[in-house]
Parts: sequence; structure tokens; C-alpha cells
Amino acid sequence: MHRKLLGIYLNDHLAGATAGEHLSRHIAEHLRRSPYGGELRRVAHEIAQDRQTLLELMDDLDIPERRHKVYAGRLAEKARLVKLNGRLRGRSALSSVTELETLRLGIEGKMLLWQTLLQFAPAKALDETRLKALLERARHQAAAVESARRNAAVATFAPARRRGPARLLSARA
Repeated sequence: MHRKLLGIYLNDHLAGATAGEHLSRHIAEHLRRSPYGGELRRVAHEIAQDRQTLLELMDDLDIPERRHKVYAGRLAEKARLVKLNGRLRGRSALSSVTELETLRLGIEGKMLLWQTLLQFAPAKALDETRLKALLERARHQAAAVESARRNAAVATFAPARRRGPARLLSARA
């Protein structure tokens, strides 16, 4: 592996992990009372652990942490607040859908990181068992976030069921 390119690659993933850690905590807080609150808190905790593991792997590989990449990750996570969600202030139902989609994409990226490192594990004396466990945990995280995302999307975009006379009036129109 080319050391300079590996350093860029791992620091780019560190920036993503930083954004993912903050986003996952934010989502877990906002959806804490939902049926997925406990699961999302677990995912947020694991994402924080995964970020720490990435830092440890970088240290094992003697790859320095680039602070500007970490700050870029934090800034990217905060940039989501600028995105319009149909309201001038505060959250809308769309906020949860797009945040969960963003988190899901981040987890997919992390899965690719673990898969890439697994390919080079023997040459770099990386612990294959640990990387496989991280990959499997990321798969579980993706499944949990996807389940919450699907339900948030249905709740946001599905037509409300009408009852009684209002339903009859709309059917005639």
C-alpha cells in the first residue's frame, strides 16, 4: 500500500466518522421516544467506538491524524442545518428521513473501509478477526438505521387515512 495514499484515505474516513458520530448522536436524541430510540442510541454508541477504533488502526499503521480533516467532518455535519426541510425554523418530518438516509450512507462507506482494510490485513499485520467483527457490526448498524428510515419515510410520505364523511367527499371529487 502506498503510505501517502493510505494516509489520505484513512483521514478521509476519519472525517466521515467524525460527521457520522455527531449525526448519529443527534438522530438518537431527536428520535429517543420513537420505537427505534433504543436501537438508535446503541448505533450512535457503536459509531463512536468505531471512530475510536479507526484512530487506533491509524496509530498502529503509523498514520497521523490530520486535524483539518476532523474539523472538515464536523463542519460537514453542521452543514445539514442549512438544508431546507420545508420549514424556516425547526425540524419537519422530512428532517428525520434525510438524516437517517445520510447516516445510512455513512455506514455503507464505513463498511467499504473495513472491507478494503481486510484485503490488506495480512500485509499490514492488521487483525482480520477484528476487522471482520467491525464489518459485521456495521451491517447490523445499517439494518437498524434502514428500518428506522423506512418507517420515517412511510410516516412522512404516506397519505393520511381519512375516515367518515371527509373520505366520501374526497372520493366523489
